[in-house]
Amino acid sequence: MSLLKYPHLERFGTTEVEAIEVGTAYVFPKLDGTNASVWAAEDYSIKAGSRNRELSLDSDNAGFYAAMLQDKQVGAYLLEYPYHILYGEWLVPHTVKTYVDTAWRKFYVFDVFNKLTSQFIPFTEYEERLKAYGLKYLAPIAIIKNGDLDVFTKCLEKNTVLIKDGEGVGEGIVIKNYDYVNRYGRVTWAKLVTNEFKDKHHKEMGAPLIGCEIVEEKIVNKLVTESLVDKVVAKIITSNDGVWSSKNIPQLIGTVFYDLVREDIWTMVKEFKNPTINFKTLSHYTTAKIKELRKDLF
Repeated sequence: MSLLKYPHLERFGTTEVEAIEVGTAYVFPKLDGTNASVWAAEDYSIKAGSRNRELSLDSDNAGFYAAMLQDKQVGAYLLEYPYHILYGEWLVPHTVKTYVDTAWRKFYVFDVFNKLTSQFIPFTEYEERLKAYGLKYLAPIAIIKNGDLDVFTKCLEKNTVLIKDGEGVGEGIVIKNYDYVNRYGRVTWAKLVTNEFKDKHHKEMGAPLIGCEIVEEKIVNKLVTESLVDKVVAKIITSNDGVWSSKNIPQLIGTVFYDLVREDIWTMVKEFKNPTINFKTLSHYTTAKIKELRKDLF
């Protein structure tokens, strides 16, 4: 089989993950590396992917594919479970730089997909299998029944997984309910990101804005966050051998705008009540927001 993309994580509180908190939710730490997957082909050869493409040794996602080909534990696991796809985080430097030194360039499984049933396997079912082969994986930091925003927000403070002592918390959390299907019939997980929450809290508790925001400005102020911009910057730097140049500014602006439209268009429709959007204006405010958030790059 070819690459099966990992589902997009939706912001907690949006309609895509409405009521995901009802029932039993597993709260996992969210690592700030690069999304990766590994699986077995029909001939049992090892295949790997990034978020959007199948990898090759010439284009291997910061060394991930080469590492998987040499990983005997991964190979042995997929030999026994060739119908599984291992999804995880290949931990290479992006925005969060405070992980312990021994954490880098390792693969941390955060989901296992069964190709035979076309379903994600619950953590309680795959944990022992991963342990048996010595594979690294992310365990839940909390299991919550019928939670709410306040309860999940407190979990952000618990995400110290792989973080150096005294260096704060990680990127955020992922909320999974293995019995959940959203109103559109899709299995979707929710996320809360630390920087986004701090920004939201600041806006809610700080001084009120004076003036009138048009819908494009409201969209950008809600969805173009510091964490989104930092992630794009980090990916550009990684793809350029660790170097940032002013020549990368058009790529940064274009990629952030692309990600905003591609990943959040449905959020715009639902959160802003089927708005009429001028995408030229939306692009203008996106560029201005990027400059506001990362003045150091301009």
